[in-house]
Amino acid sequence: MLKNYFKIAWRNLTKYRLISGINLFGLTVGLASCLIISMYILHELSYDRYHAHADRIYRVTRDFNNEAGVVSLRLCSVSPPFGYYLPTDFPEIEKMTRLVDDGISPLKYKEKLFNETQVYWADEQLFDVFTIDVVQGNPKTALVNPFSMMLTEEMADKYFGDEDPMNKTIRYDDKYDFKVTGIYRSLPANTHVHPGILLSFSTLKDDRIYGEKPLRTNWGNNSFMTYLLLPRQYNPERMLAQFPAFIDRRMAGQEYIGNQASKFTKLGLQKLTNIHLYSHTDDEAEPNGDINRVYLFAAIAFFILLIACINFMNLSTARSALRAKEIGIRKVAGASKKELLGQFLSESILLTLLASVLALGVCWLSLPFLNKMSGLHLTMASLLHWSFAIPIVLTPFVVGTLSGLYPAFFLSSFQPVKTIKGLMNTGGGSISFRKILVVAQFSISIILIVATIIVFQQLRFIQNKTLGYDKDHIAVIPYNRALTERYESFRTDLLANANIKDVGRSSRIPTGRLLDASDAYVMIGDSMAPSKTDIKVVAVDYDFIPTYGMNMAAGRNFSRAYSLDTLSFVLNETAASILGWKEPVEAIGKDFRYGSVKGHIIGIVKDFHFESMHQAIVPVVLQMFPQRRSRYNNLSVKIVGNNVSASLAHIEATWKKYIPDIPYQYTFLDENFDVLYQSEQRQGNIFCAFACIAIFIACLGLFGLSAFAITLRIKEIGIRKVLGAEVSSIVTLLSKDFLILVLIAALIAFPIAWYVMNHWLEDFAYRVYLNWWVFVTAAIGAALVAILTVSFQAIKAAIANPVRSLRNE
Repeated sequence: MLKNYFKIAWRNLTKYRLISGINLFGLTVGLASCLIISMYILHELSYDRYHAHADRIYRVTRDFNNEAGVVSLRLCSVSPPFGYYLPTDFPEIEKMTRLVDDGISPLKYKEKLFNETQVYWADEQLFDVFTIDVVQGNPKTALVNPFSMMLTEEMADKYFGDEDPMNKTIRYDDKYDFKVTGIYRSLPANTHVHPGILLSFSTLKDDRIYGEKPLRTNWGNNSFMTYLLLPRQYNPERMLAQFPAFIDRRMAGQEYIGNQASKFTKLGLQKLTNIHLYSHTDDEAEPNGDINRVYLFAAIAFFILLIACINFMNLSTARSALRAKEIGIRKVAGASKKELLGQFLSESILLTLLASVLALGVCWLSLPFLNKMSGLHLTMASLLHWSFAIPIVLTPFVVGTLSGLYPAFFLSSFQPVKTIKGLMNTGGGSISFRKILVVAQFSISIILIVATIIVFQQLRFIQNKTLGYDKDHIAVIPYNRALTERYESFRTDLLANANIKDVGRSSRIPTGRLLDASDAYVMIGDSMAPSKTDIKVVAVDYDFIPTYGMNMAAGRNFSRAYSLDTLSFVLNETAASILGWKEPVEAIGKDFRYGSVKGHIIGIVKDFHFESMHQAIVPVVLQMFPQRRSRYNNLSVKIVGNNVSASLAHIEATWKKYIPDIPYQYTFLDENFDVLYQSEQRQGNIFCAFACIAIFIACLGLFGLSAFAITLRIKEIGIRKVLGAEVSSIVTLLSKDFLILVLIAALIAFPIAWYVMNHWLEDFAYRVYLNWWVFVTAAIGAALVAILTVSFQAIKAAIANPVRSLRNE
């Protein structure tokens, strides 16, 4: 019986090729979209789960509170003394390991020079906590000795090619030689951190590198990502409850917080498998995902598949008139309703099965493009996992059954006598239900169109907003301390080229995060009082402000003509306002203390967007730190004129003249700026793609409904034509009902789209407003597409020969 069902189903599908083809195409696109999004969701949910002890690994985090008790900074790393004391004070910790990002590391092997950004200091317990596949060397001893290092296979090939890398030496920062003691496989893409080179943590005990004492006493350097392996069934809340007392005990006597350290800083524990989607600290090791984005794309996948299933229902019932007599004859011949249901469901399942196979092919073909557009590393291999493979196998049967139930019941309910006589009447209720389905389709489509427009509006707003500095033609180079003693000569040589306008140094550059802060004190009455608001600091030199084209609101910039400027401060307008000065000029000359440095405010710079538009402009102090020139991490070079390539060549030649053994590397600031909003750009592209898919599939459903409705009114159209009706009036008559459906869909979609996009925009401190014309544009766009879809059917019916439609009367 089942074999017969599928045989007849195949014959019916091939008999009505057009409708079957449209049905197949709509389901294929819907299923392919759903599969691709599901692969993305599975990828996001799989982060760090491959580690053998993933469910027992926790990362220690640190929060800082301001004077008002509000969290002002959240970090995913902590200071080194915490790692020193945690195993001592909490014996339940089975293992502890630390990773320290070395930033940009200059490495050299023979004639090969590279600036590496995936270099981490790591201890020997790393391999006891994390699952890392070591292919050469002993993981128990490879990182025990100072000045030893491990490389990924890719890094080993990059430096040594066909040579055996073991026991070879690589020069670090043109000062120290590290011996290669192990090779390991790169961590998978679904990992929250990807170290390409591991340097032995024991090297940090060397006073030339960091020092053993600071590892126990430096509570201010929060660069150490610290991971704990806890016992099975251990409740981390027990440890969290003891952290305040632990902090007060171990940090007692610190100058800036006294004996109540827990009032100002707090430790937390993050489960390893939660880091990627749930951790949103101020300085993550790598850009994280977002669980809300997962929910969003899961909803899009569901709605795309829902639209495809609605299409199937509409198109299946649209061809009911073509099969009415077939159903009537089957019933007269003795076919039961149960048998007819089985027949129609088998057709639905067969069509969905074909669509599923084609959808897998579409996924395979589109993955390279999608990976490039999204920046992900999705592979078809993820479909082989049982959690994915089983749903894929069941999809044709589940989707086929759900989308085929309504058409099956609808078609099997026809009265045999009426269908054979041609008196079939589907009833108003069924038409209303199909209209509801089309309204649902277009509501989803309009929501996606609105979302796409607003995402790109926000991106354009970001690109065009005045930043308070000039980001164009600024080359940013990692600053190396080897330049420090000869920096003025180096700068003079750079400026000898007419195309080099300014050169400045700083600890951080715009497009980065403002993470550094100290206590600020301002003169109130006769004494210095602490500020109750955090003020971030950027270490700069004399030329930072002019290099970035920043404007002064009052006072002046640092100047080489004034020796005491090294003990002076420049604040931004926000800092001056928060500290109590109504006008920037009022702050000039006032006493100010920041950290351990006491001096005067010499200038107020106009506010500038140092961070992304996600963050509001915060109080900032610019300080020179002459006694700690190692605070400079970046060299910024302002290029003018049209010959940028010649200017870059001059910068490179000058660099190699002064520090030939340090790799030269640069980026343009505007490239860094674009990276800030790469996630939003990709999100906009994906919204656009799925909005097009949704509206296209919705049009297929509208095609089905219009075909069905026009079929029911074919004799009415014939009579109208005989009575002299114009083609235009008939087209208008047939189209207006569907335009009403789009209008209803728009009214439903508008409040939903407003709520969703307003919530999305809340993530930006500086944002566009939701203008009414965006919603109207989306509705008009959907209406135009609907008119084109319906008009094709309506014009075809209006120009048909009325004799053919009336000859049976």
